[in-house]
Amino acid sequence: MLLLRSTLFNLCFFIATFTFSPLLLFFRLFGLPSAWFWAKLWSKSILFFARYLCGIKIRIEGQEHFPSESCVVMAKHQSAFETIIMPSLIPPYVWILKRELFYIPLFGWALWAIKTIGIRRGNPREAIKQVNTDGSALLKQGKWVVIFPEGTRSNIGESGDYKAGGIVLAQKAEVGILPMAHNAALCWPKRGFIKKPGTITVRFLPFISADTIACTSRKELLETLKNDVEKHTRELGG
Repeated sequence: MLLLRSTLFNLCFFIATFTFSPLLLFFRLFGLPSAWFWAKLWSKSILFFARYLCGIKIRIEGQEHFPSESCVVMAKHQSAFETIIMPSLIPPYVWILKRELFYIPLFGWALWAIKTIGIRRGNPREAIKQVNTDGSALLKQGKWVVIFPEGTRSNIGESGDYKAGGIVLAQKAEVGILPMAHNAALCWPKRGFIKKPGTITVRFLPFISADTIACTSRKELLETLKNDVEKHTRELGG
């Protein structure tokens, strides 16, 4: 039964993705708000399929920590789930992703159209410069920026190598950081075809203000952020 339900979900996922992507591309001609309407609708449709085909419920905690201004979201990375739910959770934002994703027909083009920052992993110095330049400009325009500091997905109980790129960007742009933990891999495993029923909890942790970031070393900030995100991820079973 799990195999059948997961097969139906994945089929619906691809149909929805390759239906909404052209719509987003077309409506991008009328401005980013129009494109974001379709991005949010895509996100909600995938979550709908996950709920009613796979039995995956969603619980959101810590939304009281959301700042009133744009910021950098630094999130745990375990599966595709967290990239799918983001448009439904936070204000219009940009991802920091590997540039190769832009080459995926329709979906990758849609990512490019909403000003996703695509970096070249093979050139870390250029990537950092691009993130700081493009990210700072977008933050000043009121856009949020989402970064997965581990860079790649981790398994349940594992911690990746956290990078300080999000902290450097927050310092350069003089904005705060909103950490995010979750347990998505319990229901939506890394590279897993089978989606398991259960509840995925997304937990936003206390906001780190721009003032705190300005007067704290990057090393200390990164260590604190990593410890907090991993601690809450483990509490959630992730």
